[in-house]
Amino acid sequence: MSEFLTIGEPMAVFASENPDLSLVDATNFKKFVAGAELNVAIGVQRLGHQSQYLSAVGDDPLGQFIINEVHESGIDSSLIDLDKDHWTGFYMKQRVTKGDPSTYYFRKSSAAANFNHEILSKFDFSDLKIAHLSGIFAALSQNDLDSLNRLNQLLIQHNIFTTFDPNLRPALWPSQEEMVKTTNKIAMNANLVLPGINEGEILMGSRDPNEIADFYLNQSKITKTVVVKLGSKGAFIKHKDGSSETVAGFKVDQVIDTVGAGDGFAVGMITGLLEGQSISDAVSRGCAVGALAVMRPGDNDGYPTPSELSDFYNK
Repeated sequence: MSEFLTIGEPMAVFASENPDLSLVDATNFKKFVAGAELNVAIGVQRLGHQSQYLSAVGDDPLGQFIINEVHESGIDSSLIDLDKDHWTGFYMKQRVTKGDPSTYYFRKSSAAANFNHEILSKFDFSDLKIAHLSGIFAALSQNDLDSLNRLNQLLIQHNIFTTFDPNLRPALWPSQEEMVKTTNKIAMNANLVLPGINEGEILMGSRDPNEIADFYLNQSKITKTVVVKLGSKGAFIKHKDGSSETVAGFKVDQVIDTVGAGDGFAVGMITGLLEGQSISDAVSRGCAVGALAVMRPGDNDGYPTPSELSDFYNK
């Protein structure tokens, strides 16, 4: 049985292998599996914890590619619906030698955007310890927002510890106002909220980590801890009782691709909590996995095994 659960849109990504060329000019691409929540599931599984992933893919070559990759990673894919009426989303990603890469998405009316929420009734919550939700799935369609809210209520009923990463994607929302309102409302049902400092500025108007944390702690009785991601500087932790601390990040030799770093942070933190670590130690692990992620070109191929994580710490 799975001890970790997440829900999201799996995607195929065609990553350019031509450094610093635009997506228009690039000619060589490598295919990877991606999607923020699937990245987290893959990373959690890779660190030795059984994961289950809720989603839908199209009955097409990219959908089968994703299912094959999920199977190979060891994730329980029994609740990935094969949709014969909608396609599998994908995107293109630029390769850069510094800064963030350009991306271009093809995902409107995808299979995941038409997720069948009746699948939720088939999930066995008995061994589940942590669930991870993201604002991306809520942005795909009203159907998916309703499904996410339904899952959130089931998690609360079963007393499952839930983490929430806003993962803002403004292009997917009708307006910034709706994005902010809906994202903050979803956050109210999470035990632990994981905003980035840039997201905090958009969602509540400040770049101050303490003010961001206070906003989410004060708006909900359920939220007990907020971890504000500070990029290379690490993360700021604040608890409901007012205690706080800053955890330092890790230096890396070379940044190859920043996509997937935030999901890697969630991987490290969640697996640390599953293994009984303190929140500060779990957040430090999150910083480590995020650092490993930016040194590889794929969205999740930098996520470590236990031995690779140990080697990173030793170095």
